[in-house]
Amino acid sequence: MKSIVMTGGGTGGHLAIVKAVKEHLRDTPLVYIGSEGGQDRRWFGEDEEFRARYFLQTRGVVNQGALGKLRSLGMLAREVRRSLKLFKEHDVGLVFSVGGYSAAPAAIAAVLARIDLVIHEQNAHPGTLNRLLRPFAAAFLSSYEEQSPLRAYPVSSIFFDKARVRKEVKRILFLGGSQGAQAINDLALKLAPELRRRGIGIIHQAGERNLEQVRNAYAESGIDAEVFGFSDRIPEYMHEADLAVARAGASSMWELAANGLPTLFVPYPYAAGDHQYHNAKFLADRGLAWVVRQKELTPEHVLELLDRDLEPVSRGLIESTPKEGAQEIASFLKERLG
Repeated sequence: MKSIVMTGGGTGGHLAIVKAVKEHLRDTPLVYIGSEGGQDRRWFGEDEEFRARYFLQTRGVVNQGALGKLRSLGMLAREVRRSLKLFKEHDVGLVFSVGGYSAAPAAIAAVLARIDLVIHEQNAHPGTLNRLLRPFAAAFLSSYEEQSPLRAYPVSSIFFDKARVRKEVKRILFLGGSQGAQAINDLALKLAPELRRRGIGIIHQAGERNLEQVRNAYAESGIDAEVFGFSDRIPEYMHEADLAVARAGASSMWELAANGLPTLFVPYPYAAGDHQYHNAKFLADRGLAWVVRQKELTPEHVLELLDRDLEPVSRGLIESTPKEGAQEIASFLKERLG
C-alpha cells in the first residue's frame, strides 16, 4: 500500500491539522516531513503512528533580506531533492500539505514528481506557499470558500467531546498561545482585580517567555490564577472556561468553536495578510464571536460580556461546527490514494 506524506507546520495551528486528520488514518502508512525549526519535532518527534518522521533544515523566505532569501532558497532546493528521495524510499502516493514554510520541500517535490498534492488552507486569507502551489494541487481545501470540495474544519475529536453549552461566566480563559501575547497578558492583569471581585476564576496561557513574570504579577496582587505556557491540556482548560479571550489563529479558533466556548478574539495585528482578523470576522459576521483590534482593546470589551446570556452564542457554535471535518478529509485522502 502506498504511503501518504503529511507535511507542514512550524506553528501549532498547522500541526493541529495534521494531528486531527491523522486520527482517522491509522490504517494507512503515514510519513511526516516537517522542519527542524518551529514546533514540529515537539509535536511529532516521538509519534510512532508515523512510519517515519523527518525534520528538514528549512526556514521562511518571506520577510528576509536579499542575502537571507538566497540562503533560504538554497536550503529549500537541497531539501526538495531530499524529499524526492524520501518519496521513492517510502513509495509515496499522495502528499497532504497544511502549509507554512515546513511544507515547502515536500509540497514542491510532490509537484515535481507529479504526485497528488492536497492542500489544506486554515485561514480565510491563504498563506504565500499555498497561493503559489494552488494551481498545481490536485485539491485545495478551505472552510471559507464555497467552491472547496470540503468545508468542515478538521478539529480533534476531544474538543467536541468536551463541548458544553455556556450560560454565565464563572471562569475565563486568556489564551495567548505557547509564545504568549503581550496584549492579552496585559489585559488579563488589568482585569484580574475586578474578576476576583466578581468571583470569576482565571485560566491564563501567558506563553513560555512570560510565564514567571505573569505568575509573579498575580502573586503580588494576591490573586489565585492558573497560569501556564505550553500545555497539552488545552481541551480541559477550554472545557472549564465559560468565556475566552484569544488570538485568532485558525486551529485555535475552530477548537474554541467546536468546544462551544464564546470568545472575544484579539487578532495578532502583524499576521500575514491580516489573516487572523479575517478568521475571526468569519465567525463574528455570523453572530458567533466578538472581535476587536488590538490597538482598540480595553478591559470594557470583556466586562460588557460578563453579564450577557452566553447560551445563544455557545449553542450556535456547537450546532454550526461540524464534527466530521477531520474524518471527511481523511476519507478524501484515502480515496485519492486509491
